[in-house]
Amino acid sequence: MAELATYIADVKKYSGSTNEAAVAGIVKYLGIALRNADSALVSGTDPAEMKRVRDNFLKKKLALTDADDKLDAAVSGVVTKMKADKTKSRVTVYYLLAEQYKKLDLFIKA
Repeated sequence: MAELATYIADVKKYSGSTNEAAVAGIVKYLGIALRNADSALVSGTDPAEMKRVRDNFLKKKLALTDADDKLDAAVSGVVTKMKADKTKSRVTVYYLLAEQYKKLDLFIKA
């Protein structure tokens, strides 16, 4: 599980109190998408990618019902927070969004 340690280390750069079980759950949720370098990363400059994160993760997985502009602002905020990284890990982006909306428990196995 060396890959999991890499994801945890990346999340720790941005989150003060990283829940390692939640990181593991997000890695499991993303599954096969993490095998492809392109789908393992989030492009903060691609509007279609930002819409995909909003619709597929925030709305579908986290079941958020906020207005699109509010959700878009949350995604943009995370991308801005990670601006020092040229490659933005999808695991980290999703973790930070789930943390922001207090939904990390969705990824922790009971």
